[in-house]
Amino acid sequence: FKEPHISLSLSIHGSIDDKENSPMLRAGKTHSLQDMFLCFYDSSFLNLCVHVCAVLCAQVSKVYRFKTEDQRWLLVREQMSETPLSFSLPKQLLSLLIQEHTNRIQEVKELSDLSPHWDGLRHDVITHCNHMIGCYQETLAELEKVPATSCFKSSTSKSDRHLQFVPTNLHSQRMEVTGPDSVWYDVITFGAPADHHQAFKHGGLKKLLNKHSNLRESCVSYSQEESSRAKELLVGMAQLQPLVFGLAEELLAISQDRVLDTQKSDAFPSFVVHQAEQFVHVLKEELVKSALLEIHNQCIANSNTSHVHSNGLLCENCPANQEGQQEVGPHDTEYDEEEWDRVWANVGKSINCIIAMVDRLQEQEQHHQTVTSPEQQEAAGETNSQNTGGTGFTEWEHLLPLVVTLRDCVREAVGKARVAMTFVVLQGAVSGTVAQGPPQIAQRRHAVFSQGLSAVVCGFMLKLYGGLEDPDFLRQLHTVGVLAQFESLLSTYGDEVGMLEDMEVSVADLNRVAFIITEAKTEQLEDLLPTLSGTWGSFIVEVPLPPEIFSSLPQELKDGPLIRVDPVLFNIGINQHQSLAERFGDSSLQERLNQQSCERLRAYCNALRDRLPDMGKTQPVERFVCFCHMQVCRKVNGVRLTSCKSAKDRTAMSVTLEQCALLREQHTLSQQHFSTALDCMRREGCRMENVQKNIGSRKFAFSGVQLLTFPKLYRPPDGSYG
Repeated sequence: FKEPHISLSLSIHGSIDDKENSPMLRAGKTHSLQDMFLCFYDSSFLNLCVHVCAVLCAQVSKVYRFKTEDQRWLLVREQMSETPLSFSLPKQLLSLLIQEHTNRIQEVKELSDLSPHWDGLRHDVITHCNHMIGCYQETLAELEKVPATSCFKSSTSKSDRHLQFVPTNLHSQRMEVTGPDSVWYDVITFGAPADHHQAFKHGGLKKLLNKHSNLRESCVSYSQEESSRAKELLVGMAQLQPLVFGLAEELLAISQDRVLDTQKSDAFPSFVVHQAEQFVHVLKEELVKSALLEIHNQCIANSNTSHVHSNGLLCENCPANQEGQQEVGPHDTEYDEEEWDRVWANVGKSINCIIAMVDRLQEQEQHHQTVTSPEQQEAAGETNSQNTGGTGFTEWEHLLPLVVTLRDCVREAVGKARVAMTFVVLQGAVSGTVAQGPPQIAQRRHAVFSQGLSAVVCGFMLKLYGGLEDPDFLRQLHTVGVLAQFESLLSTYGDEVGMLEDMEVSVADLNRVAFIITEAKTEQLEDLLPTLSGTWGSFIVEVPLPPEIFSSLPQELKDGPLIRVDPVLFNIGINQHQSLAERFGDSSLQERLNQQSCERLRAYCNALRDRLPDMGKTQPVERFVCFCHMQVCRKVNGVRLTSCKSAKDRTAMSVTLEQCALLREQHTLSQQHFSTALDCMRREGCRMENVQKNIGSRKFAFSGVQLLTFPKLYRPPDGSYG
């Protein structure tokens, strides 16, 4: 076998006393290595390898032969692989965060002169962003020093400051059951996404974010689209206001000179109408109206409070003393929501009045020029000269108050709109930085998100590669998205409470990640790696497929819809500390997480049934919700992920138990051989190799006393721990 991208470590198990009837595969007269390879590496597997090689590396394989209930042999292949996504995605994320914070600094610097309070907020944002940029540039520089061939962060490095964005011990755990139709079962294993460098003395992210919830509540959160729209309006007003004022100056000059340029007169009304429509369209924006209301509400809520900014300035928390916004006192609780509609409408009315006046003066001028007799023109001129001092002088004087009114209306509207849009941009910057708490909390949140992101992207890509020929799965992707089911084995005691709180926030933040499938430029491995784009809260993972495969996708997926991630987190605390927590302590965190995730899982299943009724009929998932979340996940083509503190010991017990349970339930593994198969996978399987590569020892880190508190099915065989 000469597949260049597969590194195979074969483990042959057998009994000296029972060579032919051993439940594990062994090399003998009836099963040569060549026969075994021909059995395993069929064309379907080789085709799959072409794709998975982009996201998997350093593969280790084990092969088993188990007896079924009808006395047939079951050929099973277990494969554990690292992934280059462990480092590539964190580096992309760091680059995007650096760029996002750099852009945010530029945005707030471009705002015009601000009131002391708003200028203090701007200084807070700039200070926060500069700190984050410095830290992330240092982290990215350290990650760039890691060799390109490195795809693995060991459990002994989980507290390394420069590796906090990298998931700990991330691997894909895959099992293939051969037969007429080979079946693959995938689980992604990695250390629970947590910031071990900052540790857990003050709790995890959930607790830390709750401590600073008052900052988020006092800040109005605007989306990236709203902030972008506000910046566009500020630019539009800056461009259109001088044009409107220029028209006003030209009209004043006409009224004073008492002469209307005939060449300009034809184009003047249409030009005025065009600029007026543009200006009124810019002002007629619901975002301006809602922002003015929020400014008023903040002034009322914070009328008696103050805040010390990062520049040392003590300011009252009232943003309403900007230019164009009246001071709001503590008793001014009433706000007329229709005021802004009247303000921008007055601009339009003023312009319409001026246009009507100019049209009337043009008609009079044209009528005056139609007088054919020179004597009549001279007589008319003398009469007008005596009565008005010039042609149409009195009429042209009527433009003056209209122009003055227009300028006043424009100045008022622009002042209010500029204040409102400055508020939106500034609040958007504050809500994404200062309002999230100190920089250490933001860094912690970004780091644990990065760890979870690498894992879920790896799982999604494997799920996509395995379902390319399944039309129902492909239809499910663009219709309801993909389920990502995280299983945590952390206890609700001591530091692991903080880890679980970190993981809870990490999983929740993945809800705002979307996938998009694109056509790769070439079939080179580097062109098949996923790329990350977007900003915090709206990241998009682009998954490229080779041109030939991409062309075979349904048109709905080729059109590039966003494939949403629906993450759920179930915790099953397994160790001696969890036993103490359940008996004497507090396990409410686990109960809350499981209850919330059960509800979200049920909602996903209902959406699948409602939008894809054909799949709902063939896969009755609802009855499994309360039975086993792992089974539900596989029924709905979800991504399975399992974690403990370092994905080494408890995770090994979980994935091997799941593999043997699948063999028993889906492939009729004999019940009398179930325990033997379980012990074999734990003693000689891929997870023991995982222990070896993490700590240099082939022993699970359990003690005999500790295992007494474990469920029996989660206990390793004798001699494999210590």
